[in-house]
Amino acid sequence: MSRPLVLGNGQLFVGFDEFAEVRDCYFDYVGLENHMTEDSVHKVGVFVDNQISWLDSGEWNILIDYMHETLAGTTIAVNNRLNIELHLHDVVYNESPIFVRKVTIKNKAAEKRNIKIFFNHQFRMYGEEKKDTAYYDPEDNTIVHYKGRRIAIIGGSINGDPFESYSVGLSKIEGKEGTWVDAEDGILSNHPIEHGTVDSTIMFEDTPDANSAFTVFCVNSFAKDLETAKKLHQYALTKTPDHLIETTQDYWNAWVNKLKYNFYELDTKVVDLFKKSLLILRTHVDNTGAIIASADSGMLQYGRDNYSYVWPRDAAFVAHAFDKAGYPEVSRKFFEFANETICHEGYFFHKYRPDKSVGSSWHPWINNGNRQLPIQEDETALVIYSLWEHYRYSKDLEFVESIYNSLIKKAGNFMLGFRNANKLPFPSYDLWEMKYGTHTFTAAAVSGGLAAASNFARLLGKEKDQHLFAAGAAEVKEAILKHLYNEKADYFYKLIDFKAGNILHDETIDASSFYAIFKFGILEHSDKRLQKVFRTFQKTLATSGKVNGIARFENDIYYQKDPATPGNPWIITTLWLVQYLITQASSPKDFLEIKNWLNWTVKYALPSGVLSEQLDPNTAEQVSASPLAWSHAEFITTVIDYLERLTELGICESYYQLK
Repeated sequence: MSRPLVLGNGQLFVGFDEFAEVRDCYFDYVGLENHMTEDSVHKVGVFVDNQISWLDSGEWNILIDYMHETLAGTTIAVNNRLNIELHLHDVVYNESPIFVRKVTIKNKAAEKRNIKIFFNHQFRMYGEEKKDTAYYDPEDNTIVHYKGRRIAIIGGSINGDPFESYSVGLSKIEGKEGTWVDAEDGILSNHPIEHGTVDSTIMFEDTPDANSAFTVFCVNSFAKDLETAKKLHQYALTKTPDHLIETTQDYWNAWVNKLKYNFYELDTKVVDLFKKSLLILRTHVDNTGAIIASADSGMLQYGRDNYSYVWPRDAAFVAHAFDKAGYPEVSRKFFEFANETICHEGYFFHKYRPDKSVGSSWHPWINNGNRQLPIQEDETALVIYSLWEHYRYSKDLEFVESIYNSLIKKAGNFMLGFRNANKLPFPSYDLWEMKYGTHTFTAAAVSGGLAAASNFARLLGKEKDQHLFAAGAAEVKEAILKHLYNEKADYFYKLIDFKAGNILHDETIDASSFYAIFKFGILEHSDKRLQKVFRTFQKTLATSGKVNGIARFENDIYYQKDPATPGNPWIITTLWLVQYLITQASSPKDFLEIKNWLNWTVKYALPSGVLSEQLDPNTAEQVSASPLAWSHAEFITTVIDYLERLTELGICESYYQLK
């Protein structure tokens, strides 16, 4: 299930479903503890004319978007049967873990009516059922949900007054659905406390005239102890929820517009998606520097887990996008995270949690009776490669020097040593996390990573390291062209496996094999061989149907919607095609196709700008995690590549400058 709206501040993350109801609530780390479960949702309902309608009832027309150029949600929900229109305005306060929901309820009927609005909260602290407590506190008219060190205070106001009534009860246990059922007759029981698996509901009430409206605020404050949570709640009421909304909007508007861009003839919708992508990516960055792949808990990978982890590969691509867009202060935090999580031997594990512990994995430590490293080596290489790009944009020499021995040299030495007699990397898992072997993408990333390590060594005057890493990069590059290039068929193998003297090739056409060759400089952009490889890649992996795009590889069955296609089109791989086209552009007319592809990306985003991992090739429905941070990162990178190429050709002036 897509999350058309996500909000956050590096400590608190809130994700909404297509009904504008809260489905994800992460605190105190972004992506680590979701205080909701698969079957829990914070419901919103309106009671009028002796009947209630919840936003997820199917009878509301709902449009969800972001306020222009800021990290604030705006939703319009219309119920024509009840003659009710809701305007919801949502923010996560940029300074503290406070979620503010402002709702304006319009009576569209021709007569005065009594209207009630209910806010139901189904917290499952730590993402676990049972052992929660919820209670009403009459001292400040709040509902308190807690379990251990996780506290949520629920309150709000209408015309300066607190909610009218409340109910606390059991939720989906002992035959009880939850207190939202208690609301369906328009009256709450004011039951004051319950423990176990619990929920709570609060109610606001007013009697607007015909075609008139009233406004209510629902405020959720989060902390690890009751005293702090209460102080945050009081702060929100004292400053007023409207003030928190306004200052949050102002902050994020200033943040996303800190640079003055020259977008040179790009469609305004592309510009809008570019800025939305920056904001959406920022919600996926924890204060520790962790960058999670996706906070969409509705997407369970193989039914076992989700994407709320730090994959060093995904995070490196996101950090690179931040650097290119002019936000090195954000990406630096990730490289600090990487410096603290790289293992003693110099590699990164499969994935990490935002608290810097190792994440779950399906990569074994043994293969055919022999010990193996359960890693994807491209992740180690990409962190170092992206770190060099970070330096190119930031020129932060002091930072680079401070992590040279602990991160750069450590990873460089690992990549040098983790190679076979043919100078190619030893087998590891591929970037798609499916096959074990020596992959073209991984090998090319290692060559790029070693070249980056050499650049750092040269920069810091470490001549011995410089030459060792440079020689290693060149050796891997030469080995790729010797062992992984199928010159007769004009493509690079997916992988090679040296087994007992036998050389086995995986002949699958893979988008990453093409992309890596030009991304990491294995072949120059003007090389005729690369142009032939591109044609093979495009011909084989282009999808047909309603949605043109590029699949990951031949016969990709992951969430496959149509067996007649090589696989679903991915946002990432389609944008890789565009990035290559940008390298080939030499005149203004060459950019027409590029702009068409950027508009393609806009077309298949949600109205709020959210990009998924994949698309259904026939219906254009978003598939798998949504939003996916990597998809947004590639869009940002592609737009900046477009602007950089225009600048390089002298077609336009420098694409951005400090205001």
